[in-house]
Amino acid sequence: MLDPLIIAADRALRTLSGGITAARPTPRPMTAGTPLSHPRSAAEDDSALSEAEKTLSGALMRVNHVGEVCAQALYQAQAITSSDPVIRRQLEAAARDETDHLAWTQQRLDELGARVSLLNPLWYAGSFAMGWVAGRLGDKWSLGFLAETERQVEQHLAGHMDRLPAGDQRSRAIVQQMKIDEARHASEAQQAGAAELPAAVRWGMRALSQVMTRTAHHL
Repeated sequence: MLDPLIIAADRALRTLSGGITAARPTPRPMTAGTPLSHPRSAAEDDSALSEAEKTLSGALMRVNHVGEVCAQALYQAQAITSSDPVIRRQLEAAARDETDHLAWTQQRLDELGARVSLLNPLWYAGSFAMGWVAGRLGDKWSLGFLAETERQVEQHLAGHMDRLPAGDQRSRAIVQQMKIDEARHASEAQQAGAAELPAAVRWGMRALSQVMTRTAHHL
């Protein structure tokens, strides 16, 4: 267990310090369903946004960044505790997508002149603990926790697509790709044998998520 824990500690430090880099390019705004042939700079894309719109986008992307900080912790803990090498590899593959999301949201916060949540260490520690508990319950329950988490995140991102300013095409492109990835993760977990969580657990997860998102919007 020592090596995985050292790796997890390294991932935690890089996540909380902003030292994560994406493997995939940051999603770009689309024109008539296709990427722009000559990508504009963030300043050009954001030139039409008012200060109020930038503030709103920054708050929403901070919430999304918190979600990705939590995802790093959850997947790390679940992968460490998994008894099945196939499921462990699946968790690690999903975690790589979440690493892209983390880097994309960090970049977008920088472009908007917004900061990350001041409570990121708390979010990370709490999520790692929940992932560890889920993993210790067994792979089918760990996958069930993953699937339910991703379904709730997908719904959350859909809500952000409704709230983001129409002119903030850079943030919208990122959130749309994140939404696609989260839906795929949930589907893959379901296909791998995820158990259906009890309604009370699903409700509790949703309640905790609402507390986190409301707090991260401001802090």
